[in-house]
Parts: sequence; structure tokens; C-alpha cells
Amino acid sequence: MSFEFIKKLPTPDQINQEFPVPAKTQELKQKRDAEIRDIFTGKSDKFIVIIGPCSADNEDAVCEYVSRLAKVYEKVKDKLMIIPRVYTNKPRTTGDGYKGIIHQPDPEKETDFLKGIIAMRKMQLHAIDVSGLTAADEMLYPENWGYVADILSYVAIGARSVEDQQHRLVVSGFDVPAGMKNPTSGDFSVMFNSIYAAQHPHPFIYRGWEVNTTGNPLAHAILRGATNKHGNNIPNYHYEDLVLLLEKYNERDLLNPACLVDANHSNSNKQFQEQIRIVNEVLHSRKHNSDIRKLVKGVMVESYLEEGCQKIGEHIYGKSITDPCLGWEDSEKLIYKIAEMA
Repeated sequence: MSFEFIKKLPTPDQINQEFPVPAKTQELKQKRDAEIRDIFTGKSDKFIVIIGPCSADNEDAVCEYVSRLAKVYEKVKDKLMIIPRVYTNKPRTTGDGYKGIIHQPDPEKETDFLKGIIAMRKMQLHAIDVSGLTAADEMLYPENWGYVADILSYVAIGARSVEDQQHRLVVSGFDVPAGMKNPTSGDFSVMFNSIYAAQHPHPFIYRGWEVNTTGNPLAHAILRGATNKHGNNIPNYHYEDLVLLLEKYNERDLLNPACLVDANHSNSNKQFQEQIRIVNEVLHSRKHNSDIRKLVKGVMVESYLEEGCQKIGEHIYGKSITDPCLGWEDSEKLIYKIAEMA
């Protein structure tokens, strides 16, 4: 066989029993989940801001970041729902490079999945404890959902995963909102097919079990830009893109039409400072068209304590080791600006 079986990892139940969610955190998550659900169902007109590091590589820096975020949230919570971006999985186009804390709890050491799973859960719990804010993460590996299902309030499915059947089916069993990104090609039909699949019930095999799901009515679209056959990035956050998205939603029988705009990735051509301008444009589009205002529920922003990015091993505290991010000062100003305009 071409597989080398190294060791059997603990099940989600075993890890969750060893690192349980405190009762006060369970209550907090229920409250925030209900508030976030109301935004996606249209009962609340609060605007969602999912903001945080490209990859959550350092527990101390991440927890300092979310602590600062919590203080800002107290000033804008009547208008905004801030969800920290605590991404513990990092998809890689070629498979090379840092793939997140679940692979490498220490980015300078070899892969250790057992330590990584524990580090992932401990960091998510610690971040909630210091901030009072439940977080968002990307589901890179569907079989790992059980390790964080009782912690997260939002999940994103990435552009390279959104066409995968297992991702779509597992999302259909979530009880939290799941954003389905447009694929790297930018094809809206692929994204809408993934939303349709996620919103419907399915029988399938999951972690050695035959399971049934009930469907996730909160599955929705994320626009993150695209890449054409020449390798050029094509943004899809402009007013005309949002009108087209609305038209496509109206052609389909989907529950709770909703969209978040990812201000980085192919929308910004990874020019991280452009996120500020892009968010402002999205907010102007919402002001111009009441239907777009109802559809576009929020934005996603990559932000950390220090702006830009660094190579692994440079040891600059609070600076991204993957894609470049906005620094804290610009991030704080942007949040206040969003609260004014949303």
C-alpha cells in the first residue's frame, strides 16, 4: 500500500471530553448563534464583519487580537455582529507550505496532528474565554468538524473545496451558517449548486457511520473574486456583480438568500490595503439598492496585530505567516467606518 498508517487519532468525542466547553461558553454560543441566525433569516438588520488573521498560527497573538476586537465590538454591537476569524486550517494550492495549526502547532516543526487537534481546540476555547466572541473557521477537512462543532458560530467552505461532494454533504448537517465561496474559476453556478446541496437533506457515510442530515437553511454565498485562464485575478464585488448574484438567487428556489463579500483574495489581488476600499464600495452598493442591502449581509476582512506578512521563522509577534493582513490601527478604523455606513 502507498499509505503509511502512523497512529490512530482520538475521536472528536474523546478530545471534547478531555477539553470540554464550559457551561458559560455554551450559553454564550447559544446566544450568539441565535443573533447570527436572525441576521441570515432577515429578522435582524445587523451587518456581519468576519475579521481576523489569514491563519491563526500563534495562540497568544490571536487571543490578544480577539481581546482588542471585543473592546471595539462593545462600541458597535448595536449595528454590527463581529465574528473573529480564527482560521486553524490553511488550504494550499500546490499542497506545499504551512497548512495551519492543526498540521503544525509549531510552524517551525514537523507535522503533529494529535498536538494540532488539541492546539486547535484549546486556542478556540481560549479565544472565546478572553473575548466573549465565538469565532469563524474554514472547514478544510470535513472529518474534523466534530472537534469544533460545539465551539464555532460560522464556517466557510473555500474556493477549492466548494465543488467537493463531501464538503457539501457535511455542511447539510451543520446547525450554524456556512458560507460557500465561489470557486477559483468564478462560476456562480458551481457556488449555487453547492448552496442547494447544503440546504437539502442527505444520507452518506461520515467517519465510519451511515448518517442522515436535515439540510442547512443558512448555507449562503461568499464572493471572493476569481482567476481566469491566464492567471489574472477578476474581482466580483462590484455593484454589477451583486446585481447579477441577486438575479441568480431569484432564479433558484433557495432559502434565506444571503451573501458575504470577501474583501481579500482574488477580489483584492492580495493587495491587503485594498480591502478598505473594497469594503467601502460594498457598503455604497448596499445604500444604492435596497434589494442588495437585504442580500449582502456582511464582509470578510483579513487583519492582524501587525500589517503585512512575514516568513516563518522571523518571529514578528502578531504578523501573518501566510497572506498579508491589515494592521490593527487600520482594522479598528475600518470597523468604526462600517458601523457608520452599514
